[in-house]
Amino acid sequence: MVQLIVGKKGKGKTKCLLDKVNTEVKNVLGSVVFLDKNTKHMYELNNKIRLIVVSDFMITSPDEFIGFVSGIISQDHDLQQMYFDSFLNISCLEGKDITDTITKLEKLGEKFGIEFVLSLSMDEAELPESLKSKIVISL
Repeated sequence: MVQLIVGKKGKGKTKCLLDKVNTEVKNVLGSVVFLDKNTKHMYELNNKIRLIVVSDFMITSPDEFIGFVSGIISQDHDLQQMYFDSFLNISCLEGKDITDTITKLEKLGEKFGIEFVLSLSMDEAELPESLKSKIVISL
């Protein structure tokens, strides 16, 4: 399953994402991973959540990003949730169509039983129609 938190830059998506992950980590039995572009929010995350700084891994395309996520999944059979802050930035999708990448995440989630929660710096109106049903929070 893929859930989207959408809104323009500076509207509070990261705070919503951090609140959600810190609440959910208390209720899940498996592992939780938080992908971000830097370590800025490291001390705001519960210590049970694994923070991965994507910029450390030289990802330059959406396909490399999906490969990176697949590698994380392959190494942790207990993985239950993944949270992506600044999704457009970390997945190299700024200014590009996000539909294909989200579809791939959806397929990975179905196959391995993982829930993905993404923060997107896009207004709800800018989102492709096929993805609007995935919005859980619009700011």
